[in-house]
Amino acid sequence: MMTKTATGAGDVGNAARETLEDYTLRFAPRSYRKWSTGVVAVSALGGIAYLADFSIGANIGISYGTTNALWGILVFAVVIFATGFPLAFYAARYNLDLDLITRGSGFGYYGSVVTNVIFATFTFIFFALEGSIMAQGLELGLHIPLWLGYAVSTLIIFPLVVYGMSLLSKLQVWTTPLWLVLMVLPFAYLLITQPDSVGSFFAYQGQNGQGAPNLGSVMLAAGVCLSLIAQIAEQIDYLRFMPPRTPENSRRWWTAMILAGPGWVIFGAIKQVIGLFLAVYIIANVAEGATVANQPVHQFLEIYQDIMPGWAALTLAVVLVVISQIKINVTNAYSGSLAWTNSYTRVTKHYPGRLVFLGVNLAIALILMEANMFDFLNTILGFYANCGMAWVVVVASDIAINKYLLKISPKKPEFRRGMLYAINPVGFGSMVIAAGVSIVVFFGGLGAAVQPFSPLVAIGLGVVLPPIIALATRGKYYLRRDDDGIAEPMYDEHGNPSGEVLDCHVCRQEFERPDMVACHTHDAHVCSLCLSTDKVGDHVLPARSG
Repeated sequence: MMTKTATGAGDVGNAARETLEDYTLRFAPRSYRKWSTGVVAVSALGGIAYLADFSIGANIGISYGTTNALWGILVFAVVIFATGFPLAFYAARYNLDLDLITRGSGFGYYGSVVTNVIFATFTFIFFALEGSIMAQGLELGLHIPLWLGYAVSTLIIFPLVVYGMSLLSKLQVWTTPLWLVLMVLPFAYLLITQPDSVGSFFAYQGQNGQGAPNLGSVMLAAGVCLSLIAQIAEQIDYLRFMPPRTPENSRRWWTAMILAGPGWVIFGAIKQVIGLFLAVYIIANVAEGATVANQPVHQFLEIYQDIMPGWAALTLAVVLVVISQIKINVTNAYSGSLAWTNSYTRVTKHYPGRLVFLGVNLAIALILMEANMFDFLNTILGFYANCGMAWVVVVASDIAINKYLLKISPKKPEFRRGMLYAINPVGFGSMVIAAGVSIVVFFGGLGAAVQPFSPLVAIGLGVVLPPIIALATRGKYYLRRDDDGIAEPMYDEHGNPSGEVLDCHVCRQEFERPDMVACHTHDAHVCSLCLSTDKVGDHVLPARSG
């Protein structure tokens, strides 16, 4: 029987109560994954309802002109799809979030803590951005001061995220149809009633009239867009609940995985183009339009006012902003709380509960909003993109090249403590180098001529370094041991994670086979989270390979 010294009774109780709701920090079991492929896909795509894309599209167009912005959006879409595909497949196939995937894809058990911090940063930056947009809507529609609007847009999210995936999936499915109608209506109206706006859109040269086609401007635009690369981690927080893939549902499974995984970027790119289109129209046709053209609430309000009475237009614009903000920020808050909790639990061997870090994430986002981060959007996103790209591209490279092409990295995922080395230089080293060099380039450290190309530096190094380091180390640091001490098979006849249930002798809960490891000091099994909170390492299996 487990003593309190090793794990701690409080941690066991917290883990038993909270993680069974959404399987925080662990494998998502087959018994919990009751949603169809379609429901999972719609829920995941509901998480990209954010209006930040409209602001990003408008900002890069205003800065670099339509032509450069469109090419930048295309670069962004291609990179996001190519890197997101292997990650989304892995998550849906093996029912793991991106942190658990990262551990076994070149980073090691503790090495992925730094990527969790990168992801948590993504969630509060974009929470703050969406909250700012909602506050703008509340100020316009209800005359609520911005500072109070920031607080309202933050506090309204907390109770919605408390209940985890069960509530979030319902919220996304119910609100998506109305959101789609409100978003598409003004764009369709302009295309039908004012076809000349299309020509004006393509001719737009940017705020300074210097929007001639230029590779540097294209890459600067792409760099801002690529700050969204970590969005795949939020898609994966839904995709990990995909049902097992079988011969009967194979086509539906692949369709849902592609659309809700890397396919999110198709919808994201369309929103950026629409945001730019609406901004150009407002600049050309609305008095003082240049001052509000990058604010989504004004983009939609101006077009709604051409279609309906002013009071109805204002109402719909505010409704769209509120629905969009809630749809994305419940996901930002949920995913951010998972990321912070995961990192803290591994480092301290203490599980404080996900709600603690839900509060932390929301507090940081509120501080950013009150600091008016909206005015520095391009700089913030451009800098962050270097870190996000380095992480995601390195993991994608390890899966696609090291696992499937070179077969150096173990093909099946591993995330459990004791099975992995603390740090694997393949992924961890590659990410540090790729992010570090690209940030130096971003700030002009290697000269102004290459400064716009920091995204290419992050992507290029992120692709080539993992196979180089893996070959140099001969894959030595992937697995600390290759046997978890359990005789029952890990996968079923279709290659899906097994649904066989085993007892954890520490927390006295039942978990499925992939979440369990043999205990080192007892003839019993222990679950992955109890291993994570084992302060003295009594249950951790010793190193062994072969």
